[in-house]
Amino acid sequence: MKLLKLSTVFLALFICSVSPAEIKDLSESAQPVSAKELARMEKDFNADPTNRLRQNALTKDHIDNLTRNYKVVTSIDNTFSHKIDDWEVTNQKHSGRCWMFAGMNFLRAGAIKKMNIENFEFSQSYVFFWDKFERSNYLLEAIIDTADRPDGDRVIDFLLSTSLGDGGQWNMFVSLVKKHGLVPKSAMPESFSSSNSRKMNLMLRKKLHEGAMNIRKLHANGADIKKLRQVKKETLTVIYRMLCIHMGTPPEKFIWQWRDKDNNFHRDGEMTPKQFAEKYVTVDIDEYVCLVNDPRETSPMNRTMTIAYLGNVVGGDQIIYLNVDISLIKELAMKTIMDGEPVWFGCDSGKKISGELGLWDDQLYDYESAYGTDFPMTKAQRMVYHISQMVHAMVFTGVDVLGSKPRKWRVENSWSEKKGLDGFYILTDKWFDEYVFEVAIKKSMLSEKLQNALKEKPIILPPWDPMGALALAK
Repeated sequence: MKLLKLSTVFLALFICSVSPAEIKDLSESAQPVSAKELARMEKDFNADPTNRLRQNALTKDHIDNLTRNYKVVTSIDNTFSHKIDDWEVTNQKHSGRCWMFAGMNFLRAGAIKKMNIENFEFSQSYVFFWDKFERSNYLLEAIIDTADRPDGDRVIDFLLSTSLGDGGQWNMFVSLVKKHGLVPKSAMPESFSSSNSRKMNLMLRKKLHEGAMNIRKLHANGADIKKLRQVKKETLTVIYRMLCIHMGTPPEKFIWQWRDKDNNFHRDGEMTPKQFAEKYVTVDIDEYVCLVNDPRETSPMNRTMTIAYLGNVVGGDQIIYLNVDISLIKELAMKTIMDGEPVWFGCDSGKKISGELGLWDDQLYDYESAYGTDFPMTKAQRMVYHISQMVHAMVFTGVDVLGSKPRKWRVENSWSEKKGLDGFYILTDKWFDEYVFEVAIKKSMLSEKLQNALKEKPIILPPWDPMGALALAK
């Protein structure tokens, strides 16, 4: 998103700010819970003997262990009519890099085939380094653009409270690959901080926010844009040094050679990261668009949308979603896998999951019986009331098709081979309906109507909208 676009976005967000006059103290009008009501609740609880059984059970064990649906577990097997993976899973460890791991897992399928090797990984640390650096520049440019806003402004607070998170989106991954290329993992292996990013992020934020403070102070004292950008330059110089200290210096060139699975030796010689990406990224990443399923009434179907201040590379690709029905997302994802290509996707991974079984299923746990209540909220309602949002990205590498309909999906995760089924998971079709939000699909697979819809000016959602949550992982 270019600076002009940033300015337009922030202007559009002006009405989203909250003034002090709108903040009310409810201490006088709010109604407390009375002792009488508490006594009634206790009496009602004790009057039902089922509650005592539930209490005795759930105070001794995890609710998922006691509510797991045996019928669901025994009805699902680990076979698929269409499966394309034959490689080992990756491990993002203690970081929120799922989106870039998923992106590189998507791309490595073609690289493995082209090099005729059994297993291969692009360097996640290399992409992570440049994401941190580019995000720092992106934030400081946003701070310059919004320097007229007062301290405590909602947009300013959001920018600072979410700076330098590990999360991201498909278009953010594409922007990094296009600008900085890729390298094999051997050229820039994992460091302690790339695999355990929390402390590094904390230290980077301290310096980055110091730069933001100095920019805002200079602006308040009448400094011109040249002086503001000088502070940005000085801050980024320190950020680059800190990143090199934590993760190593990203290579400008490296020698690439390998032995294939037939024991034949190959050598490309010295390459730059961009040359390596040009040779071993076997798909046109510009051809892929993000389809989302946002069923809220405020989000029209077959329309594009974007999230204000969602990006990492200034001048890179704007994050654009095309909102469509979940049935279309499933249809195109299924066709893509059947054509032999994996699918990058985003979902709410924490819902109805068993890591032990490597399974996501909407009916996996009978919470209703455990609590004596229903949980009837729809996907749209869960989004509106902050119960569900897109928080994790992975790759579909298989689908089980019966007739013309998918039954279940095979998922390559990035939580190591110790999780799930040697690192792979099963995701049932009903779970897909409820908790999958996004896929990256070739534009050519869309109808002419939807391809034309992609050309329309996107609806701008505020930066705190749940559709932007995947990029906010710490």
